[in-house]
Parts: sequence; structure tokens; C-alpha cells
Amino acid sequence: MNKPLTIIPDVQGSVDTRQIAINKVGIKALKHPLQILARNGEAQGTVALCNMYVDLAHDAKGTHMSRFLELLNAQDSALDMESFQFLLSDMVQRLEAQRGYIEFSFPYFIRKAAPVSGVESYLDYEVTLLGEIKDGEPSVTLKVLVPVTSLCPCSKKISAYGAHNQRSHVTVSVRPLGNLWIEDIIELIERQASSELFGILKRSDEKLVTERAYENPKFVEDMVRDVAAQLNQHPNVAAYVVEAENFESIHNHSAYAVIEKDKQASVAS
Repeated sequence: MNKPLTIIPDVQGSVDTRQIAINKVGIKALKHPLQILARNGEAQGTVALCNMYVDLAHDAKGTHMSRFLELLNAQDSALDMESFQFLLSDMVQRLEAQRGYIEFSFPYFIRKAAPVSGVESYLDYEVTLLGEIKDGEPSVTLKVLVPVTSLCPCSKKISAYGAHNQRSHVTVSVRPLGNLWIEDIIELIERQASSELFGILKRSDEKLVTERAYENPKFVEDMVRDVAAQLNQHPNVAAYVVEAENFESIHNHSAYAVIEKDKQASVAS
């Protein structure tokens, strides 16, 4: 004999009487595997730290947290800028919301060949996809942190022997027009540094990289200006923020600079 079905109440779907809307509610700091579409058309597997939120109407008791997980687990194709926007749209539809927010932060690896020996190794970059959708209009930001070498022009000018150099982080956040690849941003930044980094260097490579940095000194101000100049010319960048932080090797502080620009607002004005 079949047992009668038990009706389980939907507490989240009940009415709230406090008349207070919630700006963001959802899941935070979830680690989840993702596939990211690379510029060469291949999918790269990674593990992302995921934040996903929607707004909640004043009369709704709660959101359906499991639906965020269902969306992630149903994501079986590699993400690019376009599919990330589709994910935003799908999220607000399934959660019956007006606004939605997604933040995926993950390591992204590029296999690089050393400049002389040609030995190959992976270098990791910190990437964040940020998305917001309001009234059906998505907005996406791609953020990439690139470690580079910077060599001090002042130190080179005044010193009889060498010049101090350091690891630097250049971070670019862009609002893309169309599909913009992670590799595009990484290469743009690395070309403006004193030198790019590599996972493995043989002695011949180390000599070239060290001399390249010495011949291409950059203040932190130089790096943000040079990167900004390239972003100003890039046809697929609508707006950007470029930051540079030099972890000084002869000071107990960092040097920092930032430039922000909305290219579309500049054209409109």
C-alpha cells in the first residue's frame, strides 16, 4: 500500500510583513570547478571562488539558495564573456529577481616559452569575472592581475653598479565591448613592464631577462600610463581601471598608482 504524499511547506516562498527589501542575498565563497574558454578555442579547467546574489522583494521571505547551486552544476560549457552574460540572465530569471550579481575568481594558467632556451612552463594569473544585471541589462567586468618585473629609473641613473628592481602587480579591470580574451589583457600588460615573468629560466634566459629589465626601467607611474595608453587605443575596451603596485626591494612600503577612465563617457562629453 502506497503511503500518502507528505506536503512539505515552502517557507522561503511565504510572505514577509516587515516591508524591507534586500539588496543582495545568495551564496558566498563557494569553491566550484569551472571551464574557461581560452583564446585558442580550447577549454581550461580551473576552480573558482564563487559569489552569486540577487535582490529580494520586500514581501518575500527568502530566496531559493539551492537554485544558485543548480545553475553552477548545469554549467557544462566553457565560459567566455558572452556565455557569462547568459548565466547572469538565467540566474535572475530562475530566482525571479530584478537584479543579479556574479563574481567568479580563479587562477588562469598560460604556458610560456623562455626567451632564449625555449623551455616551456606554466605561469598563473589571478582572474575575476564580475557581472551585474538590472532590468534585463547585463554589465560585465574582466579583472586580471599580472605579476611583472619593474626596474627603478632613478636607481639606474644615480648608481654606479646596477639598479634595484622588484616584483610588481599590475591589475586591469575592463568593461569589454564584445568578446575580450584574458590572454589579450595579459599580453598588453606584460609588454609595458620592465620585463615579464617566466616559470622556468635557464642561465641564458636569466641573462636576457635581467638585461631587458635594465634597458627598460619603469616607475610605477610609467607602468600605469603605458598600460592606459594601450587600453585607450583598444577597440574592445569601453572603460578601464589600471593599478600598479611595486613591492619595493629597498623600502618597507609599496609604490602604487591607479588610472580610471570611461572611454564612452569621454566620447559623449
